[in-house]
Amino acid sequence: MANSKRTLFLKRRLRVRNKLRKVNAGRPRLSVHRSNKNISVQLIDDVRGVTLASASTLEKDLGVVGKNNVEAATKVGVAIAERAKKAGVEEAYFDRGGFLFHGKVKAVADAAREGGLKI
Repeated sequence: MANSKRTLFLKRRLRVRNKLRKVNAGRPRLSVHRSNKNISVQLIDDVRGVTLASASTLEKDLGVVGKNNVEAATKVGVAIAERAKKAGVEEAYFDRGGFLFHGKVKAVADAAREGGLKI
């Protein structure tokens, strides 16, 4: 029986998160979600269960409302790096979820690294 795309995505997401939990060393998690129209990023402290910072293409001040391309992903990555610094976070681990690490997801990670966040 063939697996659906959704099932494969969920299996991949669980596999990635379980591997990351083993090596996180108490660092917050930089979680990426990509839809067809938007991209959003959250900096999550799993120990306390709170979101420390977030950024999304839905925010008007980023100027990329409703866009889902590499340029928009880069702006979101820069924004999350700035907000992480304000929250006092310098290191995080990158949780790509079930998404492959290329294109927009890679652009978010690279922009966050250039913004000063150690991933």
